[in-house]
Amino acid sequence: MGRSHSRTILMSPSGKPFDQEKAWELSQEDRLILVCGRYEGVDERVRLHCVDEEISIGDYVLTGGELPAMVVVETVARLLPGVLGDENSVVEESFSNHLLEYPQYTRPRDFKGHKVPEVLVSGDPKKIQDWQRKEALKKTAQVRPDLLKKTELSDQDRVDLKELNIG
Repeated sequence: MGRSHSRTILMSPSGKPFDQEKAWELSQEDRLILVCGRYEGVDERVRLHCVDEEISIGDYVLTGGELPAMVVVETVARLLPGVLGDENSVVEESFSNHLLEYPQYTRPRDFKGHKVPEVLVSGDPKKIQDWQRKEALKKTAQVRPDLLKKTELSDQDRVDLKELNIG
């Protein structure tokens, strides 16, 4: 039985930006090798001849690639079957559909006068789902409007954004 090829990735500020889509792609690999440079990076020959791609976790410089590698490991590992208790939980979270996740609420229902929105305790799954989508659109439009360009918007999404005076 032959060994499968390992995908070798150099953690580098000049690499392509790491995002959830890339994490999903990497989660499909059998083997990953993450190369972490230190201070000035790695020898150019390594970059040119030993790595398959370069990945950056942001537009800033760190002393080494260890922390970016940890970010990649954490992000990719949680997408692997069996890592999380509920495999469906990775489907509805920030960036899974190019939207930020809707606000989360826990107990108590009233915390110092700040109440959980009534729709969330209504017991009506359709209304709850509609509220969650609208809130995800609102949060994304306010905080990361660049993500809306990547999102497939329904006619209802457009109506909701217009009602929010966004888009």
